[in-house]
Amino acid sequence: MKFINNFKSILFFVLFSIFLFTGCSSKSSNYDYSSFYKDTHNANINNSLAMHRATMRPYTVFGIKYYPEIAKVGERFNGIASWYGPDFHAKKTSNGEIYNMYAMTAAHKTLPMNTVVRVDNLDNGRSTIVRINDRGPFVSGRIIDLSNKAAHEIDMVRKGTAKVQITVLGYNGEINNNEAPDVLTEKSPINSSTAFSGGTESLDLKDDIITTTEVSNNIGKAVNTGVSSKVPTTVKNTQKANVKANFSVQVGAFSLVSGAQQTQSTYQKKFPSKKVEYVENGGIYRVFIRGFSSYDEAQNFKNSNNLTNAMVVQ
Repeated sequence: MKFINNFKSILFFVLFSIFLFTGCSSKSSNYDYSSFYKDTHNANINNSLAMHRATMRPYTVFGIKYYPEIAKVGERFNGIASWYGPDFHAKKTSNGEIYNMYAMTAAHKTLPMNTVVRVDNLDNGRSTIVRINDRGPFVSGRIIDLSNKAAHEIDMVRKGTAKVQITVLGYNGEINNNEAPDVLTEKSPINSSTAFSGGTESLDLKDDIITTTEVSNNIGKAVNTGVSSKVPTTVKNTQKANVKANFSVQVGAFSLVSGAQQTQSTYQKKFPSKKVEYVENGGIYRVFIRGFSSYDEAQNFKNSNNLTNAMVVQ
C-alpha cells in the first residue's frame, strides 16, 4: 500500500512537471518581443571628437583593411543585411556604448558612428531607421548588421538575412543633419540636443541630393572591401526603393585621379562590352563598371568574374 502511494506521488509529480514545462514552452514560443522593447531615446549619445577620431581610423579584421569614410546625406548603398542579438547583448560596441538588442541601432564597417540610416528590405518593401553605433558585419557580402528589434521591423529575423538598400539620413544621431563629424581638424565636441531615438517615420528625400557609392579607401589605393554581422511596423515610404534602376559594380576608390584612371583602363580592356568610368565625389575617385539592370545581374557579374573586392551599387 505504501509502495502504491509512493508510486502515485511520483507519477503525479512527473505529470505535473511535464504539464508545467509544456506550458512554459508554449508561452516562450509565442512571446511578444514588443513587451521588452524600450524607449531608446538618449540625447546624450557620445558625439565627442575623441570618439570619432578613434572610430574613423583604418582598421583590419580577418586580414582585410577597412577605411571609415564620411558619406553624403542621401547616399545609397545596396547589399545584404544580417542581424545580431543575444550573444552580443549587454556587451560594449565599437563606440563604447553597451549594446542593446532591443534598441534601434546597427553596425556598419565604414560609416561614422551615430550616422542615421534608413534600411529598406528589397524583398518585402518594409523599412526602418537606425543609428550606427558599432562596426561590422565581417561576413562576405553583407553591408549592415541590424539589432534584433530593427530586424523585426523589416521582418528578416527568421530568414536571418535580406537584400537591402540603406540611405544616409543624417549624422550625430539626427535626421536631416548634413553636418558630418569633423575628424580631421581640432573642433569642440559635438553636443547633440535632438538625438535620434530609432524607429520609423515618413521621409522626403530629393533625388538631386542622392548619389551612389560604397565602402572606399580614402588614402590613395584600391579599397579591399571583402564585405561582411551582427511587432513589425513599417515605414510609409514617400519614396519607394527602385529595385529596377540601373546598377553598377564599384571596383575601386582612390584619392589620386591617376589611380582611378589606371584602374578604369585595366577594367575597360578586360570587359570591352561594358562601360567603365570613374566619378569624383568629395575628393574620392570611384571606378564603376556600368550597365546592369538589376542587383542580381550586377551581383552575378561580380561573382562570375571573381571580383571579390568589388561592391554592387545603385
